[in-house]
Amino acid sequence: MADNAGLLRQPDHSFMSKKSIAPAACPCGGPSLATCCGPYIAGDAIAPSAEALMRSRYTAYGQGNEAYLLATWHSSTRPAEPVVSKDEKLQWLGLEVKSALRLRQRKAEDDQNTDTVEFVARFKINGRAQRLHEISNFVREPAEGGLRWFYVDGSFPE
Repeated sequence: MADNAGLLRQPDHSFMSKKSIAPAACPCGGPSLATCCGPYIAGDAIAPSAEALMRSRYTAYGQGNEAYLLATWHSSTRPAEPVVSKDEKLQWLGLEVKSALRLRQRKAEDDQNTDTVEFVARFKINGRAQRLHEISNFVREPAEGGLRWFYVDGSFPE
């Protein structure tokens, strides 16, 4: 009898690899796009935190989803020119959240409508590896559907 370890029996009694039925991991590093960034990008849910919004924006950059990026960019700093170039050979490789500064400051601050997230995003542009280390600033304001987080701006630590 053949070893069927790692295989599942489908209703038609054929075998399928467990790996082939597992959902693909979310580009931001979450368990799956459908349970992580997907609902925010699709407009089915509102990102509950600045970190969740930042992760979904990373995923949207990887998808080339300019509409989502602009919709989640605060109107005071939103660029007028396109932020995604279809001609640019850009490949996002991974995201590491360094800190959600809000977690450390929560007890000291009364303002629950601003937050900061530090991250490193790795990518290749035209075949050359790059990394973006940013401390991003977010604000939460009333908007369609309730309070929403928006990306405001970022700085680049040395």
